[in-house]
Amino acid sequence: MTATFSRFGNDLHAGRRTVPIVRRRRTWYLISLVVIVILAALALLRGPNLGIEFTGGSEFQVAGVSDTEQSTARDIVREHVSDGEPKVTVLGQDTMRVQTEQLDSTETALLAEELAAAYGVSTADVSTSYIGPVWSGDITQKMLRGVLVFLVLVAATMAVYFRNLKASVAAMSALVHDMLVTAAVYGVVGFEITPGTVIGFLTVMGYSLYDTIVVFDKVRENTSGLTAQTRATFSDQVELAANQTLVRSINTSVVALLPVGSILGIGALLLGAGTLKDISLALFIGILAGTYSSIFLAPGVLVDLRRRESGIAAHTALVAQARRSGEVSGVAGDRGLVRTDEDPDGLDTDEDPDGSDTDESPEDTQRARTAPRGGAR
Repeated sequence: MTATFSRFGNDLHAGRRTVPIVRRRRTWYLISLVVIVILAALALLRGPNLGIEFTGGSEFQVAGVSDTEQSTARDIVREHVSDGEPKVTVLGQDTMRVQTEQLDSTETALLAEELAAAYGVSTADVSTSYIGPVWSGDITQKMLRGVLVFLVLVAATMAVYFRNLKASVAAMSALVHDMLVTAAVYGVVGFEITPGTVIGFLTVMGYSLYDTIVVFDKVRENTSGLTAQTRATFSDQVELAANQTLVRSINTSVVALLPVGSILGIGALLLGAGTLKDISLALFIGILAGTYSSIFLAPGVLVDLRRRESGIAAHTALVAQARRSGEVSGVAGDRGLVRTDEDPDGLDTDEDPDGSDTDESPEDTQRARTAPRGGAR
C-alpha cells in the first residue's frame, strides 16, 4: 500500500495524473458552505459554552472524591444560587469542578463546606477561586485584539512575500474558513471555551497558513515565466501546483494529527483530563480543516481572484488560440497536444468560461512547466 501511495504521489508531481482541484473548485466551495451552515446552525441552537475566564464567577474544585455524581453538586448549588444553572464537570478521576455566578466571601465559604460534606472530603480539599467581570472582560478584549493583530500582520507579510495582494487575500480566505469550521464544531460538541481554546485557535491559524504557503510557493514556481509559452494557462499551472503538494500536505497532516488525536482520545476522553479537551479539540479539527482548505479552497480562490487580470486574461486567450490552431510554443518534444472533447465542468467548450482552461492532459501541463522558454505567439 505504501508503494502504491508513493507511485500515486510521484504521478501527481510529474503530471501523469491529476486530481480536479481547481477545475472543480465550485464543488469544493459548495461543500464548505454546506458544512459551515449546518454546523453553525447546530452550534447556535446549542449556544456557546463560555468558560469562567470570559463570563466571570466563582469556581470550586473538590479533590479526592470517591463519587463523581454531578447531580449532588448541582442540588447543593441551587440551594444557594437562585439564578443561573451551575456548570459541573469532572476533572481526571477524582476531582469535581463547580462553576457558579459571582458569590461573596461568606457564600463562598459556606458552599465550600457543604460541597466537602456532600462528597466526604475535608474543607482543605476544596479550593476556591473568583474571577471578576472586569478581569474577564479584559481577557476577552485582549484575545480579540491579539487575533486581529495576528491576522493583519500575517496578511501584510504574505502580500510582501508573494508580491501580490490577491495571494494574501486567498490565503486569508482559507484561514477564515478554518476558523469558522473549528468554531462551529466546537459549539456543536459543547466543550467549554477557555484560554486554552484560544491558544488552540492561534496554533491552527499558524498551521493553516503554513500549509497554504507551501502550495502558493509552488504556484509561484510553476507560474514563473508563464507568458513565455502558450500551452498552459495560469489556472493549469495552479492546478499542477496543488496536485504536486497534495501528498506532502496529507503526510504532514497525518503526522500532526497522530499526537493531537492521542491527546484528545486518550488523555481527554478516556483519562478524563478536562484541561486538555479545549486545546486538543481545536487543534484536531483545525488541522483537518486547514489541510482541506489549503488544498481544495485556496488554489481555487487564487485563480478566481487573478483570472481577470489583464496579463493573465490575455495569456489565457493566447493559449486558447494556439489550441484552436493546433500550434503550441515553448514546448520541447514531438508529442502533440492531447485534447478532451468535454470540459470537466460539464461544458463542451474549448475553454472554461470562468477562465480555468481544461483541454490539456496532465502530461502536457508538466512539459509546459519544464520546457525551455520560448516566445509567445
